[in-house]
Amino acid sequence: MCGDDHYTGKSYEHRRQWVEDRLIALTNVFSIDVCAYAVMSNHTHLVLHVDRNEALSWTTEEVLRRWHSLHKGTVLTQQYMQPTQRASLTEAQITTIISTANVYRQRLYDISWFMRLLNEFIAREANKEDECTGRFWEGRFKSQALLDEAALAACMAYVDLNPLRAGISKAPEKSEFTSIKHRIEAAQFGLQPAFLKPLVGSSSHGLKGLPFNLADYLTLVDETARQISAGKSGYVLHNVSPILQRTGLSQTNWNSMVVGIEAIFSNSIGLSIAQRKLALSKTG
Repeated sequence: MCGDDHYTGKSYEHRRQWVEDRLIALTNVFSIDVCAYAVMSNHTHLVLHVDRNEALSWTTEEVLRRWHSLHKGTVLTQQYMQPTQRASLTEAQITTIISTANVYRQRLYDISWFMRLLNEFIAREANKEDECTGRFWEGRFKSQALLDEAALAACMAYVDLNPLRAGISKAPEKSEFTSIKHRIEAAQFGLQPAFLKPLVGSSSHGLKGLPFNLADYLTLVDETARQISAGKSGYVLHNVSPILQRTGLSQTNWNSMVVGIEAIFSNSIGLSIAQRKLALSKTG
């Protein structure tokens, strides 16, 4: 998809930028935040947070503005967005528009629609470049529910460290097209990337964000990266980060969680589930 074609010698690395750009664009439209991502040569990993309440707070006009940035909508919704034409709409037409907007609203906090508009866009661009038609992706995306903070921390680290595990990067800050690279670069200036859900810590004073302190998370990822690069297995990082202590991850096999999370789990991930499945994997 995005790597080098060994048969033709042609590079498709630029398509990774397509995915990243489209991902950022969609976060500005949907009520879905990106917590972590990694665009690889033949797949993409995402950790997403759905903010249904935010979408429900939008006005009809806000919903239509967002949807029209992706699709044309209907004749009536287009008229509604023109102040001069809105004044001439009947009560029945307004009712139809509100009903249509509510359908759009639900789509704007739906992961399936988010992935559809990400993947369809990339497929069209790739087929256009290849001068061909037909199916581009092998199959539908797979998703897993993250049930607690421990699962969130492990899954984010798993995604952020994907290039290191694949052997295409030496360090998190050198991992192109990943959320961790952007977080590290922004942190050097005391900032956080605007298109990623911020890390605000547990005592966030009302700020909306992830329940991990930025410095703690970066330390956790950096130390885990060093262990992966050194080829160590079965390690438990007891004291490297307050995140492990607070979530209880210091009591389980951190390496198994962060390296094999896809293989171990199917539809949902949580610490209690993790502990049971990791125990069974050791005895089986």
